[in-house]
Amino acid sequence: MPELAKKLETTVNERLRQVAPSAIREFDDRVSQIPDIIKLSLGEPDQNVPEHVKQAAIASIVANDSHYSAQKGSLPLRQAISQYLQRKQNLNYDANNEIVVTIGATEAITSTLFSLLNAGDEVIVPTPSYALYFPIIELTGAKIVMVDTSQTDFVLTPAALSKALEQHPRTRLIILNYPTNPTGREYSQAELTALAQIIEKYPVYVVSDEIYSELVYDQPHFSIARLLPEQTILISGVSKSHAMTGYRIGYLAAPHATVTEITKMHAFMVTAPTNSSQAAATEALNNGDADPQASVQIYRKRRDFIQRRLNEIGFETVSPQGAFYIFAKIPEQFNQNDDEFAWQLAQQAQVGCTPGNGFGAGGAGYLRFSYAASDEDLTEAMNRIEKFVQQEGGQKHA
Repeated sequence: MPELAKKLETTVNERLRQVAPSAIREFDDRVSQIPDIIKLSLGEPDQNVPEHVKQAAIASIVANDSHYSAQKGSLPLRQAISQYLQRKQNLNYDANNEIVVTIGATEAITSTLFSLLNAGDEVIVPTPSYALYFPIIELTGAKIVMVDTSQTDFVLTPAALSKALEQHPRTRLIILNYPTNPTGREYSQAELTALAQIIEKYPVYVVSDEIYSELVYDQPHFSIARLLPEQTILISGVSKSHAMTGYRIGYLAAPHATVTEITKMHAFMVTAPTNSSQAAATEALNNGDADPQASVQIYRKRRDFIQRRLNEIGFETVSPQGAFYIFAKIPEQFNQNDDEFAWQLAQQAQVGCTPGNGFGAGGAGYLRFSYAASDEDLTEAMNRIEKFVQQEGGQKHA
């Protein structure tokens, strides 16, 4: 039996074996074991789901709405998504043929990438960027083309995009995520127009992950799908906008032919989304436009507070224009290995954050702090970090 067990352990998908588990989750698991830790590590809103949204989920359960929905998602929810995108972004997607309800934005990303990529294809990813893209691309057999944006204010420039497309003729997809996790950078309409003028010359798709589109501070969100409707797969959901991470409802919108193929993969993976969650999401999108704005006011105040405190302590920060993260450069007098510095911060200051290298090229030497935490936790965390920096900095210069 030991010999058989040993053989079975090696019987796994080779691509999966070669992909490492999420470094971000692994690091979070480690720091979670530290007593009295204040975790500013994961993108988990601390707000509650709006009451009217909760009541819609409850009503669905009471009404025994317990059978399979359509594989693309319930028609009322797809209609709500269609109307929401038209209302918010002046986008026109057919609820019957051009929208799929997914198990969070994560499944939308996974279904899309597995549907559109072949082994050997290339995918341009501006970095630092959401870390989940990397293992999914690797599992498809495609190749990641990281474009470091750390020297261009953390945005993909037309020059950098043109160079990447010229050097990588097998590019099939370009992934954009904005407001961006981990930097909070938002793209303006002018910036997106300049990128679109390049992209439209190539037979490539844009996978536009706009899950944080409702959480913007300084400018209205503008979807690149308005400029490149035939080349864009728009991905979003209600997890961040309505604090519904546990409900697991995302969606994608794209041209009919593209959705037809993606729906196959979606159906093979999950069959159909959960009914009560879909009922809640339908209510959120139909009657919850004001809900995210209440969160924006809270997050803006926290953004201003945490940025000011980190700057005073000695960190250089990217000014977030959306989402609820701040990306901070480790002060020069300290160890620039962000894994080691973040672990030291967790052990000695009892503050958990996320090392920047997990977000790809351009993230090394940075830390991501989530300010989707209570005001009390943020205040205490900044006090602890300040004390840590003063003690450790003093020792280094003693």
